[in-house]
Amino acid sequence: MAKYEKLVQGDFHTILRTLEDTIMGGSVTASLEESSDYHQEGLDFSLRVFERYSYLGKNRTSLALTLVGKSPSYWLTIATSGGSQAMFWKINTWGEEAFLNTVIEVAEKL
Repeated sequence: MAKYEKLVQGDFHTILRTLEDTIMGGSVTASLEESSDYHQEGLDFSLRVFERYSYLGKNRTSLALTLVGKSPSYWLTIATSGGSQAMFWKINTWGEEAFLNTVIEVAEKL
């Protein structure tokens, strides 16, 4: 598993849309598998789960994105999983790291 976390500043919906567009635009095989949103008393929360095919690892990997907080500060967590072909331990994480790297550059600018 690969993980990235950062405190980001800005408009919640703009941040979320930017990250979603970056992930979906990073691979022709990327898909949004599930999403959940919660907003109450100024607290904003979104969960997105994406999946894509890893050509290098020859398997599918998933990416979970969580954005939570109150305007204008939000905690961003992005974690990837899957991609290994081993039964009991991970022998490669290339696909996970590559999937995460598609969004880190943009997240660093937030």
